[in-house]
Amino acid sequence: MLIVMHHKATDEDIQRVKDTIERLGYRPVVIPGAERTAIGIIGNQGWVDDTPFQELPGIREVIHVTKPYKLVSRDFHPEDTMVRLADDIEIGSGRSFTIIAGPCAVESREQMFKVANALSETGIRLLRGGAFKPRTSPHSFQGLREEGLRILAEVKAATGLKVVTEVMNPEHVEVVEDVADILQIGARNMQNYDLLIEVGKAKKPVLLKRGLAATVDEWLSSAEYILVQGSVEVILCERGIRTYERATRNTADLSVIPLIKEVSHLPVIFDPSHATGKRSLVRPMALASVMAGADGVMIEVHPEPDRALSDAGQSIDLQSFREIYQALNKLWEFKRNNL
Repeated sequence: MLIVMHHKATDEDIQRVKDTIERLGYRPVVIPGAERTAIGIIGNQGWVDDTPFQELPGIREVIHVTKPYKLVSRDFHPEDTMVRLADDIEIGSGRSFTIIAGPCAVESREQMFKVANALSETGIRLLRGGAFKPRTSPHSFQGLREEGLRILAEVKAATGLKVVTEVMNPEHVEVVEDVADILQIGARNMQNYDLLIEVGKAKKPVLLKRGLAATVDEWLSSAEYILVQGSVEVILCERGIRTYERATRNTADLSVIPLIKEVSHLPVIFDPSHATGKRSLVRPMALASVMAGADGVMIEVHPEPDRALSDAGQSIDLQSFREIYQALNKLWEFKRNNL
């Protein structure tokens, strides 16, 4: 339920509504706005009777929210959420297009320094790299784990790059949080609810990838698990879904980018590497996501793509990435100034 207060409502009117919500055993969430204040009710397991609110002063209307998510929706939060990592790194502000790049997996200190230095020279500020790698086959490279985190920490200290890396289970959140600037939840863990609760308690932004076959409602409901814990800095990442089509690794669902913008205030980025699985398709799909309204992209870059221990077929070499980077920035500037 969402209680919209009249623009002339007093602080006492708002407090009276909050007290009533708490007496009913629920949690009030005050949502200030430029033209109105709204108060959301969370913690209910079903329909909330609005009778206790009908005679309270200062209420303009009561809206029963039927979506399986609340805090994620624009009903509760009409303005766009912006995630800020530094004065010049804003994801979702509408003033810049965020490009996250780096290898799928941390393989060695030499590999990470080579790619990090090259990306930093290009202008990249956000470095991706998996220390913990969930893989379909138990025989595939599983990542360097704690050693991978140590390498990321060393690279971060030397280059000043911000780090995006995946956390796979609740017990790892604290150790990953010590290194990561953004905690990534991979597609396979989108519905690992214990993990979502723990990262929601962390003090770092969370990048939540869409599950392999998740609906939009399921994806946004997973984001709700994080927001309920008090975190508001969640970035959604569309990375393609599994369909009957096998020509590409997944089916890139660019239509969800403008759809998410309609129903949710959270920033959304696109991962053309996992969405296609083919390096030749990364550039056109990354460019297409700009026009679809994405706030950024995440691209797999490797100094020697064909020798990558994880996702070699979709990894981009450093020179090709520089060309993609320039094209993305040109298209973003054109769109911002002309459309």
